[in-house]
Amino acid sequence: MTISPFLAQLRRQVGHQLVLLPSVSVLVDDPAGRDRILLVRHAAAGLWGFIGGMVEPEEHPTVAAARETREETGLDVEVGDLVTVARGPGYTVRYGNGDVTSYVTAVYRARIVAGTERPDGDEVDDVRWFERHELSDADLGTFATSLLTDLEIL
Repeated sequence: MTISPFLAQLRRQVGHQLVLLPSVSVLVDDPAGRDRILLVRHAAAGLWGFIGGMVEPEEHPTVAAARETREETGLDVEVGDLVTVARGPGYTVRYGNGDVTSYVTAVYRARIVAGTERPDGDEVDDVRWFERHELSDADLGTFATSLLTDLEIL
């Protein structure tokens, strides 16, 4: 899994301790006009989750949303409205290496403008559209479950 230089430097200073980080999550509008959710499977955990990630220092969250979508899925998007800002215990992630991160995530809608869905092969090993009724049977991470619940999708 790729780690940003900023976060790598921070982790050298604080070790595995809890770190609060700004992040983005992206709800991509279904180009087929159906009521589906685009999720990615995170390679390290093998669990489905939202497109998204950390907002880098001095990066605007909408820029981070477009960057993360391109990196994880190969899709170029036009970032739209802010849907919500989510935070709390359901957004704390304990990584396999022992790092603990609590995310405050800005959730944006986005519209595909170019590209073909494909996983990056590093952080993400699959990209898939889910019908709402399929979500309850999907292997979702805690973060994704919390966000789907907060958005009243689950």
